[in-house]
Amino acid sequence: MDNEEPLEPETEDEPKTEPAAQDSDKALYCEAEASVAAEKEKSGWESSETDLEIEDTEKLFTTGQRELYLEACKLVGVVPVSYFIRNMEESYVNLNHHGLGPTGTRAIAIALVSNTSIVTLELADNHITEEGALSLVEMLQENSFLQDLNISDNELGFKGASTISEFLQRNTSSLLNLQLSGNNFRDESAELLCQALSANYRIKMLDLSHNEFSDKGGEHVGQMLALNIGLQSLDLSWNHFHIRGAVALCNGLRANVTLQKLDLSMNGFGNEGATALGEVLRLNNSLVYLDVSSNDISNEGAAKISKGLEINESLKVLRLYLNPLSMDGAMSLILSIKRNTKSKMEEIDISNVLVSEQFTKTLDGVCAIHPQLDVTYKAVQGFSAKKMALLWTNPMKLIQSYADQHQITVADFFKSLNPKGTMTMSVGDFRKAMIQQDKVPMSRYQVRELIKKLDEKTGMVNFR
Repeated sequence: MDNEEPLEPETEDEPKTEPAAQDSDKALYCEAEASVAAEKEKSGWESSETDLEIEDTEKLFTTGQRELYLEACKLVGVVPVSYFIRNMEESYVNLNHHGLGPTGTRAIAIALVSNTSIVTLELADNHITEEGALSLVEMLQENSFLQDLNISDNELGFKGASTISEFLQRNTSSLLNLQLSGNNFRDESAELLCQALSANYRIKMLDLSHNEFSDKGGEHVGQMLALNIGLQSLDLSWNHFHIRGAVALCNGLRANVTLQKLDLSMNGFGNEGATALGEVLRLNNSLVYLDVSSNDISNEGAAKISKGLEINESLKVLRLYLNPLSMDGAMSLILSIKRNTKSKMEEIDISNVLVSEQFTKTLDGVCAIHPQLDVTYKAVQGFSAKKMALLWTNPMKLIQSYADQHQITVADFFKSLNPKGTMTMSVGDFRKAMIQQDKVPMSRYQVRELIKKLDEKTGMVNFR
């Protein structure tokens, strides 16, 4: 629960009315809404960002929304969350780690039924359980403004998965992004969720990471991916997929045409799973981002993935961090990009791999063909500290020096790289422009550092 002080009770010279017990959420909504209608004629609106201190019932309610929430709290018997009261008219509300429990969540759900302001709601780690999930689902049937909902780490379990699955099957909500990480979902939960998602076309982003899906769960996910036509981003990291689950999941990806971002890190695909992924990359033209970090993929598996990269024309980001790769596996990856003139690859992460100077020379040749490409590795064997220091000279200082010499601003320099003349560019286009420009020559290392400073973590750099 929020640590802020609870609201003070009404003054004693006012008649107190105890809410009648209700048997259902429906009755609860009706009573709360009736109370709103009764209070509409009250005056004395206040707008305060400090904790509310109630001295007079005329000042108790600051807006209709706040009135509804306060009445809902009375009805279910919980102390109102003052942070929520102060932010009900914002588009983003973060109630993570507030100890709401199912009852506190129910009060918030009642208030959200008619809320038209909140677009993103964070409710992670609140022990809402399946009871709180039911309240939220009932609210989502009425609220057509909420688009992003995070109910991760809430002990939803099988019953919660069942409630959410029934909701997803209806395809009637405005919800686009649903985060369900860390909710103790097992394979039977995967079955229900995947059955619902097979026909759901509204959810675009789904996070099912940190659950307990095994190979059987992977089979359900694969079947869902073959049928789903809505998902664009799926996070399945930190589950328990191994060979059988990996192969089944990849079979589903063969037929999928909408998924763009897939996180499979921290599973157990192994080289057999990597082989299946390589086959998918030969056929799939929708995936843009693929993370298979820490999946026990060795040089053999990297070679299989490389076969797919020789043909693939859509993938831009490939993360293979924390796999048991050596320089041979790293070399097969970059050479596959060199052989594919239509490759759109922008980032390969093998940042635990120690490479040789020969590798960096080969990479220079690949980047001459694909200037948008950046490969992150651990270090170069035999590189002196002096040589590394030269490579890492502060790129912003170099650009500032050039701008001062030519009496222009740094922003003007960056804008000159953009054919559209705007203040934003995609990371890949910016990297390509920086490598190809000759006004301020830079190494790939310096361009990478520059992108870290300008990247908005959305795939775009902002020159402002």
